[in-house]
Amino acid sequence: MGFIDTIKAKAAANKKTIVLAEGMDRRIYEAAAKCIAEDIADIVILASPEEVAANSEGLDISKATVIDPKTSDKLEAYAVKLAELRAKKGVTVDQARDMMTSDYMFYACMMVKMGDADGVVSGACHSTANTLRPSLQIVKTKPGCKLVSAFFLIVVPDCEYGEKGTFIFADSGLEQNPDPEKLAAIAASSAESFELLVGVEPKVAMLSHSTKGSAKHADVDKVVEATRIAKETYPNIKVDGELQLDAAIVPSVAASKAPGSEVAGQANVLIFPDLDAGNIGYKLAQRLGKAEAYGPVTQGIAAPINDLSRGCSADDIVGVVAITSVQCTAK
Repeated sequence: MGFIDTIKAKAAANKKTIVLAEGMDRRIYEAAAKCIAEDIADIVILASPEEVAANSEGLDISKATVIDPKTSDKLEAYAVKLAELRAKKGVTVDQARDMMTSDYMFYACMMVKMGDADGVVSGACHSTANTLRPSLQIVKTKPGCKLVSAFFLIVVPDCEYGEKGTFIFADSGLEQNPDPEKLAAIAASSAESFELLVGVEPKVAMLSHSTKGSAKHADVDKVVEATRIAKETYPNIKVDGELQLDAAIVPSVAASKAPGSEVAGQANVLIFPDLDAGNIGYKLAQRLGKAEAYGPVTQGIAAPINDLSRGCSADDIVGVVAITSVQCTAK
């Protein structure tokens, strides 16, 4: 059984209600049909009748719940609550209603806030900002979490490294240039996510172009300081750095470059120094290494609300729905 099949089995064993907020995209209906056929979640699609007609031809979505926010019988109650939540920003009930009917993500987040859904998946045809802004305004951050970040769950075929080719790459979707404190927090959240989804001990590598002082630069100093903070603040997590990628995952290289490290050569959670590196890294693995790449999956929001790459396939969406369901179970 492949990794994503294991995630799907976990999702099917404890089904959750997941909202797909982009009923204007054909891939959403393809993914919904697959989720229904595999019985991994109860699916809600937000769409107008015209959007459904234009995008669902030939697909069996009869077991999905389709909601048009404009005509929903819960729109008024949601509008009142949203206006209450955003009262300090001067949002009126009329404005709240307009927000939810013009941008389905606001409606989707209100479904989670009001207990009518467990999680949301969006981003197939909208930016990360479009997905996360309503999430942070309505659902807020998880108590005790220092920041929201995003990771890709990477599954590399026929790979001896990581956990049988399975890794988390972070932050690969959200935090542009984290300072040492944020980088340490991303490491901690990513370790927690890896343990939840993969079920084995995370070993976290703080990546750099330097290994243990082999290069001198302010960018290296940032990773060294982030590693120090992570070890001090999260003593139960196995974390080490700064490490070059080969020293992080290849045992023979680790023995030479970082002898004695409890992470080097064994890392399964890779923390990139900035978003440029993380985004480039996951796409190299996906496009050249033929890896499965699921995400960007968010961590740090009070309920699972996950983004998608706009280049995603229907199968990618199904994978993120399954991951979101498992996150809901943990919540």
